[in-house]
Amino acid sequence: MKLFTEGRKDTFSILSEKIQAEDRTFWFHAASLGEYEQAVPVIEEVKKLFPEHKIIISFFSPSGYEIRKNSPLADAVVYLPLDTPGNAQKFIELAHPDWAIFIKYEFWPNFLSELKKRKIRTLLVSGAFRKDQLFFKKYGKWMRSYLSAFEHFFVQNASSGELMHSIGFHNVSLSGDTRFDRVKRQLEQDNELEFISDFKNGKTCVVAGSTWPEDEELLVNFINNSPNTVKFIIAPHTLNPSKLAALRSALKTRTVFYSEKEGKNLASYQVFVIDTIGLLSKIYSYAEIAYVGGAAGDTGLHNVLEPATFGLPVVIGQNFERFPEAAKLLELGGLFSISTSEELEQILQKLIDNRSFRETRGTVSRNFIEENTGATSTVMDYLAAHSAEKE
Repeated sequence: MKLFTEGRKDTFSILSEKIQAEDRTFWFHAASLGEYEQAVPVIEEVKKLFPEHKIIISFFSPSGYEIRKNSPLADAVVYLPLDTPGNAQKFIELAHPDWAIFIKYEFWPNFLSELKKRKIRTLLVSGAFRKDQLFFKKYGKWMRSYLSAFEHFFVQNASSGELMHSIGFHNVSLSGDTRFDRVKRQLEQDNELEFISDFKNGKTCVVAGSTWPEDEELLVNFINNSPNTVKFIIAPHTLNPSKLAALRSALKTRTVFYSEKEGKNLASYQVFVIDTIGLLSKIYSYAEIAYVGGAAGDTGLHNVLEPATFGLPVVIGQNFERFPEAAKLLELGGLFSISTSEELEQILQKLIDNRSFRETRGTVSRNFIEENTGATSTVMDYLAAHSAEKE
């Protein structure tokens, strides 16, 4: 809460310093880190197509802002002020974007009203709508009116498009999810991490990414009882010292933390805990199997597409109703959902022991990514054509 409130005090001063009255800008708004990742491939292409424009990125959540406040993709990274008429007017006056691009499902009435009033062209990218949202209720007409601020909606799936049609919006394109483009590009990066290679030492490796205590509670018993022919890497979602200490205490096999790896013979350890941020995407490239956290409890499933792009079978908890990409990958057979430690042990053991089964399921994951790329191109084709019209 302190970051949430204190960080917003600097928004207007950052914009005043970084954005001049004569600058032309694109404004991207992301709720948090996940939505930022969806925005990245579009931002990268916008910078190529509109090199004279400055990029503004705003976040609602500290978990996005604090990690990406120094993003090299942006000229200004800020918290979105609270949604009041005065804040909306001042923010948009300072940002004065040619285009405002909202990611997935952030809808702030006063900001949308101000954008519409100033005739600023506004898009929703990777939109995701659910029938339980206020827009689709009988008493949600007042909220539906704010959606008219959007010039076009690029949605992830057909059901989102159908919902928009049901309330009279037909300026909708089924583009898919830009996260597929984002994770696919990870294959083109340099993913080498020598210390991970040293730790793995040629053995089968299970990477548990973005875990919460609920996930770790499921995993620990299996890890403690696994032979040293299997290696485990755990990348907790939050680096809370007390939670890291609890994880260390629960692990009964040889464990090393990233923060203490220097001078250690990493190959002699069975568990590597990554108590730092920013490495998980590369670490997945060393795995044979991935466990993705967040669905064992109610914090929200993390990104299953990152390990899938490396051709990995993915294991998650049971609470993933709001994550259609996980449901689809489960349906295809590249992902497994478990609700107990016994179920987790059963599927992990099968994936470890049966290489053919593991590789077949991993191929399903890789194909799932490849077949769903292209959302960024759809958005950029629209921007190129309609920006030219404006000019």
